[in-house]
Amino acid sequence: VQLQASGGGLVQAGGSLRLSCAASGRTFSTSAMGWFRQAPGKEREFVAGISRRSNTDYADSVKDRFTISRDNTKNTMYLQMDSLKPEDTAVYYCTASDYNLVSNKPEGYAYWGQGTLVTVSS
Repeated sequence: VQLQASGGGLVQAGGSLRLSCAASGRTFSTSAMGWFRQAPGKEREFVAGISRRSNTDYADSVKDRFTISRDNTKNTMYLQMDSLKPEDTAVYYCTASDYNLVSNKPEGYAYWGQGTLVTVSS
């Protein structure tokens, strides 16, 4: 089972990026998936989660700026990030669960991608 995150990069404050997470090895169409991030010197934190039928949950810090979505036919999840701020700078990790339960805790997810770096300059 592999989760491959992509789409990170360097962007100016106020800009946008779209992250993708492609799953292989098994289907996650019936499972919750999510995004976490970890900035240097900080703990990993929840960003957004999505259920199998696309019910969503967001951290307060990204609500109204980020949009999580999924395409079960492609076994892929996305994170559209708009109005980016320097404090959004972090390595972003995609995750997937064995269950259809969106959690804001890392221990709620069994599968993790390798992370993609997002850097927002001021």
